[in-house]
Amino acid sequence: MMAAPPRGFEKAEFEHRCGRAQALMRDLEVDALLLTTEPDVRYVTGFFSQFWKSPTRPWFTVLPLEGLPIAVIPEIGAAGMAATWVEDIRTWPAPRPEDDGIGLLAAALKGCKGRFGRIGVPLGHESHLRMPAGDFQRLLGMLGGAEILDAAPLIHHLRGIKSAAEIAKIHYVCQVTSAAFEALPGSLRAGDSEHANCQRFRSDLIARGADHSPYMVAASGPGGYDNIIMGPTDKIIDPGDILIIDTGTVYDGYYCDFDRNFAFGPPGDAVRRAHHVVTKATDAGIAVARPGATTSDLWKAMADVLDAGGSLGNNVGRLGHGLGMQLTEGPSNTPGDGTVLVPGMVMTIEPGMTFAPGKLMVHEENIVITEDGNQLLTRRAPPEMPIIV
Repeated sequence: MMAAPPRGFEKAEFEHRCGRAQALMRDLEVDALLLTTEPDVRYVTGFFSQFWKSPTRPWFTVLPLEGLPIAVIPEIGAAGMAATWVEDIRTWPAPRPEDDGIGLLAAALKGCKGRFGRIGVPLGHESHLRMPAGDFQRLLGMLGGAEILDAAPLIHHLRGIKSAAEIAKIHYVCQVTSAAFEALPGSLRAGDSEHANCQRFRSDLIARGADHSPYMVAASGPGGYDNIIMGPTDKIIDPGDILIIDTGTVYDGYYCDFDRNFAFGPPGDAVRRAHHVVTKATDAGIAVARPGATTSDLWKAMADVLDAGGSLGNNVGRLGHGLGMQLTEGPSNTPGDGTVLVPGMVMTIEPGMTFAPGKLMVHEENIVITEDGNQLLTRRAPPEMPIIV
């Protein structure tokens, strides 16, 4: 088992991230970048707190076109932010609904005005503002007509290319979770509920070195399952059932995301064929994943195998996605995405098919794009579905 990588990052990591961001900001011609979400703020500051689970207070970071990031945050977070590399920390006694940091934020953004007169804010696909919509409108009024540009593509590109230190964290949690999946047949039991079986799995993940496993779905049924986003439930697993467990497990703020399938007793021919098809499709996706290929190339390689294997469709809408500080990140493996793969991108390879009416089969692995191809971060699932007796 690989050793756990160090927690956190060196100051040079954040300096490099901000330097890359500022180069992209020059291309976009914006004077500042406004960040409001936990992963975006954490990416440039290193501020890593569970307090984001509380919806009461907004948190802001401003990255000027030149210079260091500015944190505009509630007073309760001042000590935590001071422990990061950020030096310019501006606070207010939140919650204060009449002006919940908006005046301070407007002043910080005005201080960044330069030759462009524009501010970048992530507004597009796979982004959101973590602040009241009314406060955002007030902020725009205070900025005196500054133009707002969508910075979502900038953020996606920036965070999509991982550093060696980021990849090490993802690799570690993939290995921890792979080991737990490999040991799981020894603790899975028919006659227990999906929930009970998953709780044992979750406990083992923590014991092996994961921080927590906030995403764990499970579905089971005779001869297959019919969803991959619900559960685990109190449904009792019976002999003859097929069980999928899909987990997003975390180490130091970075996710793995992959699943495994299990048969409670010898699976039927249709299940075996479907498992063979998604395994073959996974191999096809991994085989074409290299710099210069696109996410649409990944999709086609997998989709061709699924179609040839008798797939009746796929209601997921994509066959994998980016991965990192969030369980799912852009880009998506779809026919029209077309994102060019470059070294440092971490992707999931996730073919899925409806192999019979109401019956799904899905498989998933995690890879990183390297200079000459890709590296598997997970330990590859066995070609034959494990049988629980």
